[in-house]
Amino acid sequence: MLFQKEAEQLDHLVTVLDLVRSGTATTKPELGRVTGLGRTAITQRVAQLINAGLVDNGDFGRSTGGRAPRELRFRQEVGHVLAAELGATSINVALTDLAGRLLHRRERPNDIATGPEASLAQVDELFDQVLAEAPGTTIWGVGVGVPGPVEFAIGRPISPPIMPGWDGYPIRDRYMARFGVPVWVDNDVNVMALGELRRGLAHGEDNVVYIKIGTGIGAGLVSGGRLHRGAQGCAGDVGHVAIVDDPTVVCRCGKIGCLEALAGGAALAKEAMTAAQENRSPYLRRRLDAGQSITAADVAAAAARGDPVSVALLTRAGRLVGEVLATIVNFYNPSLIIIGGQVAGAGDLLLASIRQVIYQRSLPLATRDLRIVTSRLHNDAGLTGAAWMVIDELFSRRYLEQWLGAGSPIGRFYIEDYSEAGNFLTPQFIPTDSPATVKS
Repeated sequence: MLFQKEAEQLDHLVTVLDLVRSGTATTKPELGRVTGLGRTAITQRVAQLINAGLVDNGDFGRSTGGRAPRELRFRQEVGHVLAAELGATSINVALTDLAGRLLHRRERPNDIATGPEASLAQVDELFDQVLAEAPGTTIWGVGVGVPGPVEFAIGRPISPPIMPGWDGYPIRDRYMARFGVPVWVDNDVNVMALGELRRGLAHGEDNVVYIKIGTGIGAGLVSGGRLHRGAQGCAGDVGHVAIVDDPTVVCRCGKIGCLEALAGGAALAKEAMTAAQENRSPYLRRRLDAGQSITAADVAAAAARGDPVSVALLTRAGRLVGEVLATIVNFYNPSLIIIGGQVAGAGDLLLASIRQVIYQRSLPLATRDLRIVTSRLHNDAGLTGAAWMVIDELFSRRYLEQWLGAGSPIGRFYIEDYSEAGNFLTPQFIPTDSPATVKS
């Protein structure tokens, strides 16, 4: 009976903290109205959060006839998160507070195919740079997004098509050892979808598809207002849906006829290079003659200038992506599709092509209230999502109880691990002497 009472108190504590963090309810009377809990229970849970250093009393709120209630404030500044987004051709990192605000950030080019040691050494340098801008910062967690399938439970890429040398690499373990805090790793599209859910156009939506069209193509799924990762963490890998049965269309994953092999940024760049070499596009040929590499961004720029070859390439890519999304719309019935990634920056031409196919090939009921838009977060989506991946887990019921009594998750965190056979192993404990504070 005692265990049940403690479990209920923990549920109430997490609920109260979530309401204060989100700003949904910021006074004790508001918390009581939203949760249905009595005054004593609310007072106890708020006191517990204040004693833990997560909440404090702010100014007096507006009176509704009696004594004005004090507003409660989530102390987003007591801890910080390091976020890293690794793409096929670049790395972005940021330092955020516990509300997911990007405080300091860095970016540099990087080829993910150079392998984990070289790429993560670049991440380490960028982490050091953002931390140098905030001496004395206390790190509570690290979130990393990578451009390939990740088994979320263990924080390792699994057979990533464009990441040679990364298969099974212990990204989570590397950063747990360095910072002594919990670390989560996920596919880059999942963290982008989470960024949109927490701070972008998907905020407040229940059923969303975020599709990234960059060097590769992938989708992040939001179901019931929560990120849907699937059983092993690879839900939404639409880039490897087979759309043609043509043995000459070989994808980087080794399979034939994948969407990514025909409509991804790498495919567009390859087609554009061929067009330039064959003198079918004067604009692209000039870039080639100038000794410059041709990218998907060049295709977009050429299309904006009316280049027929580039217009045709983008229109075809949009049509192919639209065909796959139409299947998803009929199957999943989202209310919102957000299109992001570098190729998505091509503008209205690509978007119009995608929209046309979706509305043509989807059921009328499925598209009646469907919105199809481009991301407004752009490069911030991945970093924001990587930070929120950490924040969501830290303050979840599952993990909050493990560190709340200590005041922070530093050196006191357990994360599940699994054997190669999928059997549960003893949770991993982070040594208490691991560094987590950057000294001035």
